[in-house]
Amino acid sequence: MPKTPVFLSGVRLSRGLEERKEILQLLNDGGYSVVDLSDDEMAKLHVRYMVGGRPSKALQERLFSFEFPESPGALLKFLHTLGTHWNISLFHYRSHGTDYGRVLAAFELGEHEPDFETRLNELGYECHDETHNPAFRFFLAG
Repeated sequence: MPKTPVFLSGVRLSRGLEERKEILQLLNDGGYSVVDLSDDEMAKLHVRYMVGGRPSKALQERLFSFEFPESPGALLKFLHTLGTHWNISLFHYRSHGTDYGRVLAAFELGEHEPDFETRLNELGYECHDETHNPAFRFFLAG
């Protein structure tokens, strides 16, 4: 977890990849350490809405992104299937009125991790472990 200030910035480019490389080089030349999150979907879909939400103490949590059909009851199915054996330490759901809903959630699993993996399989929704994602580590992890 960084002890120095960390900034998340979005920039609209007119010249695409070439311009992005120029900006990154200028920042590096200026002595700034840069992590380019341009291709990080989790950062674009969730983290940009959640910056500043770091917990006050370190948590032993795993972070997952989920994608599921946007239909009545889909979010409820998600919550019911995962059950109540672990603490949900982070939760972000944003409906864009599209065919798929996206959830970012962190769980404190402890000794229940094998059961959690079973529940993920039962759920049947696409999911990705984002625990080591740089955007999570920089802006949200405890």
